[in-house]
Amino acid sequence: MAKLSQEDLLAQFEEMTLIELSEFVKAFEEKFDVTAAAAAPVVMAGPGGGAGQAEAAEEKDEFDVILTGAGDKKIQVIKVVRELTSLGLKEAKDLVDGTPKPVLEKVNKEAADKAKEALEGAGASVEVK
Repeated sequence: MAKLSQEDLLAQFEEMTLIELSEFVKAFEEKFDVTAAAAAPVVMAGPGGGAGQAEAAEEKDEFDVILTGAGDKKIQVIKVVRELTSLGLKEAKDLVDGTPKPVLEKVNKEAADKAKEALEGAGASVEVK
């Protein structure tokens, strides 16, 4: 097998959907017994550090909408997931079947609330973080 260059690998990853890429990362982690965790930012607590952390929590402007359960109306939930994302039918079904999974990531508060309302209206259980 010919060795792929870094550019070739990146070109292949560009063509993948987010779900396909997520599945690839899981398979990679299992195959090589590693964890692909994002580096967490280090927060230094100075004098009165508790107040600074409380302010940071209040100023949160990016939210993740996580589907925790499909409920009884799974087909309706799949339709709403497709409306909210650019996923195809199979990817949306896989996302709903594999709960808990994020539907939207790093969206503003308004978009997160609208998505939560739409998903709950279809009968799903949703969590916003």
